[in-house]
Amino acid sequence: MRRWKWLALVAAAGILASAAAAFGATAHHTAGATLVVDNSFTIKTSDPQRAFDPTASIIDRALYDTLFTYKGGDLANPIPLLVSSWKATNGAKTFTFQLKKNVHFANGTPLTSKDVVFSFNRLVNIKGNPAFLLAGVKVKAAGKYGVVMTSATPDTELPAILANPSTGIVNSALVKAHGGTSAANASTADKAETWLNTPASAGAGSGPYVLKSFSTTSQVVLAPNAKYWGPKKPGFSTVVVRNMIATTQLINVQRGTHEIAIDLAADQATGLQGNSKLHVSLQPSTWVFWLFANNDPKVSSVTSNEQWQQAVRYALDYKSILSVAGPGAIQAPGLIPSMFLGSLPQKDAVKQDVAKAKAALAASGQGSQQVTLQYPSDLTINGVPFTTMAEKVQANLQAEGFNIQLSGSPTSNWLTAYRSGQMAFGLSLWGPDYPDPADYLTFAPGQLVGLRAGWAKGADPAIEKLAAKALVTTNAAQRKAIYQQFQHDLNESGPYFPLMQPTQVFVSTSDLKNAVFNAEYDVDVTQVSPK
Repeated sequence: MRRWKWLALVAAAGILASAAAAFGATAHHTAGATLVVDNSFTIKTSDPQRAFDPTASIIDRALYDTLFTYKGGDLANPIPLLVSSWKATNGAKTFTFQLKKNVHFANGTPLTSKDVVFSFNRLVNIKGNPAFLLAGVKVKAAGKYGVVMTSATPDTELPAILANPSTGIVNSALVKAHGGTSAANASTADKAETWLNTPASAGAGSGPYVLKSFSTTSQVVLAPNAKYWGPKKPGFSTVVVRNMIATTQLINVQRGTHEIAIDLAADQATGLQGNSKLHVSLQPSTWVFWLFANNDPKVSSVTSNEQWQQAVRYALDYKSILSVAGPGAIQAPGLIPSMFLGSLPQKDAVKQDVAKAKAALAASGQGSQQVTLQYPSDLTINGVPFTTMAEKVQANLQAEGFNIQLSGSPTSNWLTAYRSGQMAFGLSLWGPDYPDPADYLTFAPGQLVGLRAGWAKGADPAIEKLAAKALVTTNAAQRKAIYQQFQHDLNESGPYFPLMQPTQVFVSTSDLKNAVFNAEYDVDVTQVSPK
């Protein structure tokens, strides 16, 4: 899944630093009709059914329309893009969509239900990184403009998933003509990727832009789709997405026009806040740092002790932990990020209570027992090193009488241990596969993360019942209430300790409209225009 695949790319990002810096010295754009987006590249392809990396999301959002999208940075409410109407039935196992009838691809071919069915089946059958998004979902056409999607299990998150650029709709006839297939053997038989990475593929998408040039190491250039069907036409004559390290991005955004920098650190951005030519946003990221204590007594008789867990919950000095990240970061009141439907307000965040922590630790009888906190030592997310976070947690807990030792390891080794379910005490993070609270039901007892934390099915029937209800509820207001209660319950009796959402920095020149950070695409260039 993208969150951990992306982490592996982050760990290797230094390899590209020299090349990116050299490129930055010779490739600055200032033309008024050109939008420049500086980004530390994580991209292997622009083929939407294969791509599942942050940089690819910027590109594919511009080239390929999806059934749903988002307005600005609002991730709580997916809104129809290619869809004119829709409904969920059969306990959220069946979704019926009616497509808009005025949509056409860049070569003029009308977009119909056959293109949607082809695109979704191709996504699943290629079996690439994003295939899990529609795993177990069957799709069929219901007339020229109707699409029915069914699943054996409730799929309330489907509208959010269908805003992901990997679900972008391709021109089925054109892709087939260039070696594409949606057949069951597409993982070996599909040969369209190379063509889709060239400007010749312009007619494959219906988005506001088409591909002008493509490189996975230097830059990707987009040009307007002259036949774009939507009411809002492309805002720029050229969009350039460039591979730049953060230090070069910092220089470029200060001297450029119509420019965006995505990867600056909080301290770099803070120094720009007085610059009237720039808009500097320091906001919480969708990443959530959290601790877990294994609930399985066979793994640890200490961390599975409920009183010991309560002592951890109230011993943590959340304000001091937050200081590791700098401006823009917030304490995580729950596991669902603050910008998602169902997130908890800041007032509901757990507060440090030293007296309660010491009483619980004494009641546990485990205060003197040594516990090892394991963490990925080579990983930094949004400017926050895991090692620094682990040291802060250790200091917090030891100040209140815990006996905590640290054990850092490379991310790959840490992941292996974490996934085995044998890690007693761990510092982790979660980044969403899609911006919907259903992605966090995996923390319930008996689910994937629950099992990794030794929290077996049947361990907490009340929470499991609430999770089951969340799984089939489609009304937005009802979903919000259920997911908030789910997190309250996890905070009270779950083996998890939400810590922090680090800072997401987004800097743009002030001559742009609608240039905002969107966690699904980093930036939706289709909404950006000159002032």
